Amino acid sequence: MRRFEFPVDKLHAKAVNETLGDLRRLQWSAALMAVLLGAGSAWLFVLGQPWSYILGVVLAVCALTSLFMVVWTPRKVGSIDHLYAEGDLVPAVVSEVHPRGYTLLALLDIAKPGAGSPHYALATRTVRALPGKDNTVGKRLPSVTVLGDRTSRSEGETWQMVSFMPVAWGTRDAKVITQATSRISDTEWNLLKKNIPASEKVRTSDRQFVLLDPAELPDELH
Repeated sequence: MRRFEFPVDKLHAKAVNETLGDLRRLQWSAALMAVLLGAGSAWLFVLGQPWSYILGVVLAVCALTSLFMVVWTPRKVGSIDHLYAEGDLVPAVVSEVHPRGYTLLALLDIAKPGAGSPHYALATRTVRALPGKDNTVGKRLPSVTVLGDRTSRSEGETWQMVSFMPVAWGTRDAKVITQATSRISDTEWNLLKKNIPASEKVRTSDRQFVLLDPAELPDELH
């Protein structure tokens, strides 16, 4: 595991970090659903029929669940400082340029703690914008992993949910980004560059990541 701690610029992260943007959209969706379900529940109770009371209770429970999601989601994900501090530093590059965004390709070890060996994978993330200029294919973007499981009872040696955040989404300081870039070995950068042509295959896979065959990895990554 390779951690990289740096002072997170919260105002900058709030403006450009799309992980935070995705979280805010999820909260708004849950809040809207809670309002709609609550209104539906109230209308059913007003009808005053035996069947409407039953459905009203069901909708009320669903509304409360949605409200719980509004509060629980950010606590589950953690603060932006926590995400950057707890994630592993990994290499990522711009692998595709689209009319309205970019696809990033990263090399990650998605093995859970306690797994007998690393499980390297290629992962993609499509983003709307990136800080800075010259965001052409091959540009290096040191990043931090965001890994998790869909349920607390998940088994297996690898994480189910795999994503990453560029360090540049957490700081404007070019020196910090340069330092993060240098902390990653040339072996990893070269392996990632070699796999840029596989970006579309990874992006269109079910989970947007593809495990690499250990036999194809450089000795340094075994």
